[in-house]
Amino acid sequence: MKPNYRRCLICRKVALKDEFWRIVRLFPSGQVQLDRGMGRSAYICPQASCLCASQKKNRLGRSLRASVPEALYQTLWQRLSPSPEPKRGKSVLKNQIRQVALAHPENDHNTDP
Repeated sequence: MKPNYRRCLICRKVALKDEFWRIVRLFPSGQVQLDRGMGRSAYICPQASCLCASQKKNRLGRSLRASVPEALYQTLWQRLSPSPEPKRGKSVLKNQIRQVALAHPENDHNTDP
């Protein structure tokens, strides 16, 4: 494997290490945390399928040879799905544009004679 490339623990995809989540078992404390620290590491794709499989089959715990706290999985799920924005259809966008145009008539470029 080339330098700075890593393999996902679940799907075995190879990519640059920046494209993965890094989970570390710190040395010498044995504490498991995200992203930083020296110790044994495991990498996971930021995808729901990989995260679900790692949690369900305890792949992270076995790879790191430590128990992975539930709070770490919750943090990863939050990273995966940031707060969803409301869906905006065409009609909603048209109404919003119309409201902005009515609130600011000086910006109206539709000058009909």
